[in-house]
Order: sequence, then structure tokens, then C-alpha cells
Amino acid sequence: MKYIKTDFKVPYYNMAFENYVMNNDKFDDDYFFFYIHVPSIIVGKHQNTIEEINSEYVEKNNIIVARRNTGGGAVYHDEGNLNFSFITTKKDDIKEIDFEKYTTPIIKALRKLGIDAVLSGRNDILVDGKKISGNAQCMNKKKVLHHGTIMFDVNVEALVNALNVSDIKITSKAIKSVRSRVLNIKDMINRDMDIYEFKDFILNEIYNNEDIDEYILSKEDIENIEKLVKEKYGTWDFNYGYSPKFTIKNKKKIEGVGIIDIMLDIKDGLINDINISGDYFSVKETKELEDNLKGIRYKKEDVFKLLSNINISDYIINIKNDDFIKILFNEKD
Repeated sequence: MKYIKTDFKVPYYNMAFENYVMNNDKFDDDYFFFYIHVPSIIVGKHQNTIEEINSEYVEKNNIIVARRNTGGGAVYHDEGNLNFSFITTKKDDIKEIDFEKYTTPIIKALRKLGIDAVLSGRNDILVDGKKISGNAQCMNKKKVLHHGTIMFDVNVEALVNALNVSDIKITSKAIKSVRSRVLNIKDMINRDMDIYEFKDFILNEIYNNEDIDEYILSKEDIENIEKLVKEKYGTWDFNYGYSPKFTIKNKKKIEGVGIIDIMLDIKDGLINDINISGDYFSVKETKELEDNLKGIRYKKEDVFKLLSNINISDYIINIKNDDFIKILFNEKD
């Protein structure tokens, strides 16, 4: 197994990098690598991005939102989170996802640090019932991709605030519910170690402290990865527009305007249909405003641009653009 050292801090590049290795025949060995991201949310391949993130908090704190190549739920990354990936040659008899195979070397390394880690449920590594690692997998005809997180010293407050946790997974959305389920490794070890020293420790344990066979990315490799970022992984269309069709219903009462009730149908990241109702007054028919909004991306910048070219108060008397935007994107005052 060859180790690939990368310095990509923005998740678009690491998602593109994984895709590049998975789908390029020149990578005909088994590979292992780490990555550490700036504050980011990584949503699962099949998830609705809008539903999984706290958009207002994400925007305010400049958190990057990226979609990965594997299924599973949304996760928060920052400089205190160590991420690892295995890309291995697929054997003919492999038909199902196998989390145990790839989490076992990580768990063994953690136990060397005195951490009693176990694989639990579908894809989590737990310590004392609390999550320290989430894992995901996918495969194509030739290779298997397994990647996971390791919470070393993650900003838990940011993790909690950045993610909108589904009621299906946690009955209460209260911050304490999420915080009580996660744990940082740094709080459990009895030695002074930063995340880079921790990374080196894991790496050496995986290679049994023997010489590490390293593959060094070429200039051509990096150019191809950058091309994938530009064409796919760094685009709004992939990270937001790829989301499944969904419906949003937002309602608010504004002093001097009245009650505004907006029903949105979003498909491929675009406003497919919209219905605006309420007890407001108007000069022009609201349907004209609805027709103007149909077909544009469900993205704040796009709506702002549209509203800058029309007088929205003709359709909803006394309303301001900012107030309408807040209702449309379900933002708090």
C-alpha cells in the first residue's frame, strides 16, 4: 500500500483527488492518505444540502460546503479533524460495503494510545458510547473508497451550530443532544500531541513503523485534480444543485406588511415552483413575482440580483428586499 501526502486544505480538492485516484488506471496499487480541512461541512452524496446545514451560520462564519463521493450523513470538518482515506483494488468477490476492514487499523492505532475505541452500529467508531469517527464507503468496478473522520480537537460548538441535525437521528435538536454524543481524542490521551503528531503516529502504526512507500503527485496529477474542481467539485451545481427534489414552507408576520406564507418547490437546486400567500396588500399580481422567481437557483445571491431589478413592494406593499429574502431562506432576524 502506497502513502500519498497532500496539502489540500479545501475539501473540493480532496473530493476531486479521491475521484481522480478511483477512476484513473495509472493508480493500480492500494493507497492511503490523510487530509485536514479548513472549517467545512461535507454532505453525503445523496443528501439535500439545504436541509443538512444551518445556512445562516455557515454563511456568517465562512464555512465551506462540499459534497463527497460517498453516502451517509453530513459531517463537520475543521483544523482539529483528521480525515483518512483508503483506496484499494476491488476483489471480484466483494459485493457489499465492509467498514470493519478499513476501521480496524485505525482502531488498533487508537488503542496504542490507550483509547478503547470500537466500531459500533453501521459506520461509527465510538469511545464510551460517544462518537469520535464517522466513516463512509463506495466502490466502482475496480476499486473501493473508504474514508473517515477522526475527531482530534474539533470545535464542538461550531460543529453543533453548523449542522441541522435530522429529527430522524436525534429527537431533540437542542445543542446539548449533539454535544453529548461526540468526543475529542485530545481530551483522552495523556501525552502532549498536536494533530500533525497524531497523524504521524497513526501513519506509522498503519505501516507497522516500517519504511513507507510513497507516491508523489506529479504536476499533471495536480492539474487534473484542479480541472475536476473547476468542472465539478467546486461548483454550486454539484454541491447544492445535485440535491434531491424538496419542498420548503416558510411563514412570517412582518409589522406594517402582514403575514407572508411562501411555499417553494426546489428541483435540481432551482426554484421549480413557488406560491406566495398571506394577508398583505399589493399593487401588482403576486403571480408575476412568482413567475420571475421560477427557474432561478435557490441561492441568496441569485435572488438578490433578481430583486435588484424589480420593485418588490409593488407585489407586497411595504416589504423590503432583506425581509423577503429572510422568509425565502427561513432566516432569523
